[in-house]
Amino acid sequence: MTEPAPLTDAPAPIEFREGFVRRELTRAAIWLGLIAGIAIAVLLVQPLLVIFAGLVFATLLDGGVRLLGRVLPIGRGWRLLIVVLAVTAFLLGTFFLTGVEMTQQVTQLRSTLETQVGRLTEWLASQGLMPGTSDINGLVKQSLGSIGRLTSWVGTAVGAITSAFMILIIGLFLAMDPEGYARGLQWMVPRAARAEFAITQARVMSTLRKLLAGRLLGMAVEGVLTGIALMIGGVPMALLLGIIAGILAFIPNIGAIITGTLMIAVGFSAGTDAGFWAIGTYLVVQTFDGYVVVPMVAKRTVDLPPALTLSTQIMASALFGILGLALADPMTAMAKSALQRRVGARGGARRRQRARRSGHCLTPAPGGCAGR
Repeated sequence: MTEPAPLTDAPAPIEFREGFVRRELTRAAIWLGLIAGIAIAVLLVQPLLVIFAGLVFATLLDGGVRLLGRVLPIGRGWRLLIVVLAVTAFLLGTFFLTGVEMTQQVTQLRSTLETQVGRLTEWLASQGLMPGTSDINGLVKQSLGSIGRLTSWVGTAVGAITSAFMILIIGLFLAMDPEGYARGLQWMVPRAARAEFAITQARVMSTLRKLLAGRLLGMAVEGVLTGIALMIGGVPMALLLGIIAGILAFIPNIGAIITGTLMIAVGFSAGTDAGFWAIGTYLVVQTFDGYVVVPMVAKRTVDLPPALTLSTQIMASALFGILGLALADPMTAMAKSALQRRVGARGGARRRQRARRSGHCLTPAPGGCAGR
C-alpha cells in the first residue's frame, strides 16, 4: 500500500496567515468600501435629500415640542399632537381665508411677469444687448433639455407631491422618538468614539434647531413687513408677494434676489410710483433683516459667512436642483458645527495631555490627576 506524501506546513493560497497579506487586504477592503459608499450615495442622492428634508422637518416639530414643554408639563406625544394640529389649522385657515384671492393673484402674477419679461427682452434686443425673442426661446428650450437626470424629476407634479408626502411622514416618525433614532446612529459608531459622537450629535441638532427657529422668525418678519408695505403703496398682488417673500426667506441670499425681482417687476407693471415704492420696500425690509434679524439669530446659532452660504447654495442647486438649494443652508450649518466640535475636542485632548505631562490637572478629581 502506497504511503501518503508528507504534509507541508506552508499556508494555502486561500489562507491569510501572514500579517502583511491581512493588513493589505484590510486596506484594500476599506478603500473598496469607501468607493462603493460614494457610488451608492451618488446613485441615491435624491432619496438621501428627501430623508435629510424629513430630518429638517422633524427638527422644526421638535423645536415646537420643546418650546411647548416649557408651559405644558404633559407627555411628548401629546405636545407633538398639539403642534401638528396647530400647524395644520394655521395652513388650512390661511388657505381658506385667502384661497380665492390667492388663486386670482397667482394667475395675474404669471401674466404680469410674462409681459414684463417680454418688454425687457424687447428693450435689450433693440439696444443690441441681447438676441431676438425667437433666439432666446431656442436657447431656453436647449438649456432646459440639457438638465441632468438628478434634477429632472423635481419638475414633475407627481414627484413633488410624493417627495413632500415622504418628507412629512419621515419628519413625523423622527419627531415621535428622536432619542431612539439618535441611539441608533450612535450604535453604528465604534464604542471608543460613541461618547464624543453623542456630544457632537447633540450640539449639531441644537444648532439646527436654533437655525431653523431663526429662519422661521425671519420668514415671518419679511413676509408680514413686505405684504403690509406693498399694500400701503398700492402695489398689486401684495398678499401673494408677501407670502412669496416669507417662503423664500428660508433660502438666504438667493431667495432675497428672487423676491426683489418679483416685487420690482410687479410694481412697475402698475406704474412708476408703484415700482419705486416696491424698490424702497425691498431695500427697507432687507436692511432690517440684514442688520437686525440676522445678527440676532447669528448670536444664538452658528455664524455662516454670506460667501460660504452662497457658494454652497450654488453648488447644491447645480447638483441637486431646487431641493438641494433649499437644504444647502442647514447642511452647511450642521457641517460647520460638527467640525467646530471636532476641532475643540482635539484641542481639549491636547491640553489635557500637556497638563498630564507637566504634572498639572485641568479637571482635578478627588482621586488626583488621571495618568499621574
